[in-house]
Amino acid sequence: MKSPLKTILAILFMTAFIHGHSQTAVQYMDKMGKEFNKISEETWDYTRAVAHGKKARQIENQRKQMLNANRNALLRIKNMGPFSGDASYRDSTLRYLEMSYAVLNNDYSKIVDMEEISEQSYDAMEAYMMAQEKANEKLDEAFAVASDAQKAFAKNNNITLLSNESKTEEKLDKAGEVFKFYNKIYLVFFKPYKQELYLIEAQSKGDINAMKQNQESLAKLSKEAKEKLKTITPYKNNTTLKASCQDLLDFYVMEAETKVPQLVDFYLKKEKFEKMKIAMDKKGKNSSNEEVNEFNTAVNDYNKSINDYNTVNNDLNKKRSTYLESWNNAVSRFLDKNVSKKK
Repeated sequence: MKSPLKTILAILFMTAFIHGHSQTAVQYMDKMGKEFNKISEETWDYTRAVAHGKKARQIENQRKQMLNANRNALLRIKNMGPFSGDASYRDSTLRYLEMSYAVLNNDYSKIVDMEEISEQSYDAMEAYMMAQEKANEKLDEAFAVASDAQKAFAKNNNITLLSNESKTEEKLDKAGEVFKFYNKIYLVFFKPYKQELYLIEAQSKGDINAMKQNQESLAKLSKEAKEKLKTITPYKNNTTLKASCQDLLDFYVMEAETKVPQLVDFYLKKEKFEKMKIAMDKKGKNSSNEEVNEFNTAVNDYNKSINDYNTVNNDLNKKRSTYLESWNNAVSRFLDKNVSKKK
């Protein structure tokens, strides 16, 4: 499964139009912009890697590169000094970079660790995603302060600003929207997906009570997931990811309501046969004709149930494999289409 990731920077570049004596102020702003641009390029490389199948642990070096870029930008901006005695623009930019560094160094370091256990349970996956969202909220708040300071600086120095997002910024913005949608779908998918794994584990142990409990939970969670899926608006009218998720959920409902009872029936007959065999072995030749006939019936039922079990189980395995492969392919196609592989 792919792990979700939101982009971690939202950097707005402005085009400055010079009015007479403000040339030096424009150069000052331009220098700030170049530092942000270096960081955004590092961020885009990281985002592309995650979007196209890389785990955070596998690209840990890229996170460290972002930290280095951030640290170097901090040092250079600190050395710029205030402009005409006014340090508000510089200091707000520094606070943003300091917050960005703290999030990358602390929050995202924890997120890398959380990714390792995110698939162990729905709660762990949800916590992993929430940690990402919280980290981005911190950056958004810090960036808002830096953006306001930039606008104030421009106004005080007679500079007209026009919003002019760079190509990298456009890609980061789009990636943020893509992952936000993907995360919603992924959580809808993940809860019944994980529940089915619990069911399969109970089945492998032949635990009848656990199978029944997980069967009921799978049916309930899958139906709830189908209702939740209906509330999610497709990303730019692209319904492929939703459709693939819907197919899996339909499979889980069918499995829980019609197929698992047949599997449980096999284990019940197996249990009955094994108990009767133990009793017959103890009695041996002292068994009555009625007991022998009852045992023979149990043997026949058990033997037939073996064939039925194998048929049902093999069919479930094939369909499960098909639907999961379709889901994974749909995820890959969706991310490949909407998050560019190019720098």
